[in-house]
Amino acid sequence: MKKQWIQIGLFLFLFWTVPKSSVACDICGCGVGNDYIGILPDFHKHIFGLRYRHNSLWSHLGVGGQRTYLTTSEQYNTVEAWGGWNIAEKFRVMAAVPYSINRRSNDGQTLTKSGMGDVTLSAFYQLINERRSLGNKLLVQSLWLGGGLKLATGKYSPADRTATAESANLFQLGSGSTDFSLNGMYDLRLQDAGINLGAHYKINTANRYDYRYGNKVNLNAQAYYKFRIAGQVMIAPNAGVQYENAKTDVDNDVLVTVSGGDLLMGTAGVETAYKKIAIGANIQTPFSQNLAHGIVKANNRVMVHLSMAL
Repeated sequence: MKKQWIQIGLFLFLFWTVPKSSVACDICGCGVGNDYIGILPDFHKHIFGLRYRHNSLWSHLGVGGQRTYLTTSEQYNTVEAWGGWNIAEKFRVMAAVPYSINRRSNDGQTLTKSGMGDVTLSAFYQLINERRSLGNKLLVQSLWLGGGLKLATGKYSPADRTATAESANLFQLGSGSTDFSLNGMYDLRLQDAGINLGAHYKINTANRYDYRYGNKVNLNAQAYYKFRIAGQVMIAPNAGVQYENAKTDVDNDVLVTVSGGDLLMGTAGVETAYKKIAIGANIQTPFSQNLAHGIVKANNRVMVHLSMAL
């Protein structure tokens, strides 16, 4: 037991001290990726589901974040087929296949692109899996650690970067690169009240056009409470915070000054489950942000999912 608490402490230390230095990202979730998945359904074997994400932002803002005739509205809508498969007791593999519809509007003109995004694969090992009584209540905790691979399946268009050299390089279906990640998920629940922590560190490589998005950190923490109705329906409202940060993009060995920043968001949502079906939704709203040195402003995000156990 003492060893398990040392492992938890180590994970929490890593969770709060992952490097947050420097600026940049693929602007923190829009365009070519959003790593936030919320609280996973409490299924113990195999999961399959669909996720819908909506992200939007303003780009090419003027001094002080003011809108000008150059300011552009960008929207990113993504539908993901995803699944998780538990192997034996301690191993889990997951995959997500996205399809995106991106829209950019400026001065009455709208540009749309759609297609398959970057497929992600990941594998986890369950370091802690505990259920025991604490007084007259049940204590449940789990810790999953693992790594992932993002494939270059989404189209990357260098023309979009060249044509908008003074803008952040966001309007892409994929990064054009094969990237790697380190992941951790920890859940602690006392009877029906719990906390859920997630940490994700993405290591990006350069694509064949020598453009490399900055490495990215995503941290989130959520508190939730499970209400049970008639012993069959579970409803779990949740709320928390999410932090994103990454290093500066590099284009042909040149730092991209109009990239990056960090973003702190509040999250609120609800998860419901009935037998083998789970439905959930959440909204993420910015608390503070500094993106691309002020020329980009992130707006609210929405995510909805439908999942089932197989």
